[in-house]
Amino acid sequence: MDASNPEQLKSQTPPPEVRRFADLAQASHQAARYIVATAQACAAAGRPFTLALAGGATPQTLYRLLAAPSFAEQLPKANTHLFWGDERCVPPQHPASNFGMSQALLLDPLGLPAAQIHRMPGETRPPAEAAHRYEQHLRQFFKAHARPARFPRFDLILLGLGVDGHTASLLPGSLALAEKEHWVVAVDGAGATPPLARLTLTLPVLNQADNVVFLVAGQAKARLVQAIIADHAAAARQYPAALVRPTGRLLYLVGEIT
Repeated sequence: MDASNPEQLKSQTPPPEVRRFADLAQASHQAARYIVATAQACAAAGRPFTLALAGGATPQTLYRLLAAPSFAEQLPKANTHLFWGDERCVPPQHPASNFGMSQALLLDPLGLPAAQIHRMPGETRPPAEAAHRYEQHLRQFFKAHARPARFPRFDLILLGLGVDGHTASLLPGSLALAEKEHWVVAVDGAGATPPLARLTLTLPVLNQADNVVFLVAGQAKARLVQAIIADHAAAARQYPAALVRPTGRLLYLVGEIT
């Protein structure tokens, strides 16, 4: 399947599901329930649960929920492995680090073993070397855990949605959108906010996942989801997020009002 071909994506993937909520808090509760249920299903099958986290402000409510006892006690921590969909090219203690935000809100409260936390090395220079190192880490992990494939098959990838239609660090007009071989690439984030170089999983990786969940907040982004659903082919020519059409389940959880 060509991840950059909108018509092929549309014809070979199941249709997306959209669930709308009054606000981000309600959408985040649904996301937390979905993550825990997927993790429990993996544990019941006797294999690791692989979750790629999103950065930015939108998932922060979700991470606080997952770290709270009501959800944390249900999460099978022993088989949960956390990865990242993208990262800014900064050290983990930098205020712009997606890992740093996740660590403060989710990782430290959960107390997962270090071996189950697979962060992107944002501080490594040059960024292309950081992307290469993370891809090699992914290849080793998925080979060792009996899910070998041309691209890794995450159990669940959590994504956000930018007002410009970007997701992860797949930005409009980026050459990364045409990537068909690499699992991880470095991108020039000069046009992004903040304007930093970034690392990102590629479209073939996103589209190999068993589950992709977009957590979306606000009326402007809700309208963008509606545009993607209403005319996917047209949206895919403009919005990178519309190119995410996994072979598994695609779910939009939309909080209409932040």
